[in-house]
Amino acid sequence: MGASESVPQKSIHEFTVKNSKGQDVDLSMYKGKVLLVVNVASKCGFTDSNYTQLTELYNKYKDKGLEILAFPCNQFLKQEPGTSQEAEEFACTRYKAEYPIFKKIRCNGPNTEPVFKFLKAKKSGFLGSRIKWNFTKFLVDKDGNVLARYSPTTTPLAIEVFPTPYWCHFILLSF
Repeated sequence: MGASESVPQKSIHEFTVKNSKGQDVDLSMYKGKVLLVVNVASKCGFTDSNYTQLTELYNKYKDKGLEILAFPCNQFLKQEPGTSQEAEEFACTRYKAEYPIFKKIRCNGPNTEPVFKFLKAKKSGFLGSRIKWNFTKFLVDKDGNVLARYSPTTTPLAIEVFPTPYWCHFILLSF
């Protein structure tokens, strides 16, 4: 259970994903930016605190090189039941999200989105490589390397002051 899958990609910048409207987005466009990649859901107990703090974090650091990439996922108790566009509208309307909300994905199992296979292969968590729940977060450096993985209970603002060198790395890279 949760064994890490080998992936050929060396950087998150090698992936193309779909936006909420189904159009291709080449993640190489984020070269030179630090990324916080999150699987999100609109009907989860963590929704309000995470979306509120993701927006706050993004507003604080977007001009210093941070980009948040949000991927709606309905795998955990069906807590993202609508369409990809509804998930985007929810985040942008209710939480003033200005960061991209992508197409709904699966982050575990045989139909796992390739970018999440990559993230999980680079940083495993408490359950091995499996994503435990909504709002698992991955910190990726400017070169597309996965630096850290944070559990759903770690709030976005806690990452900012998390006692690891990774956030310091982000701060140093962003100026």
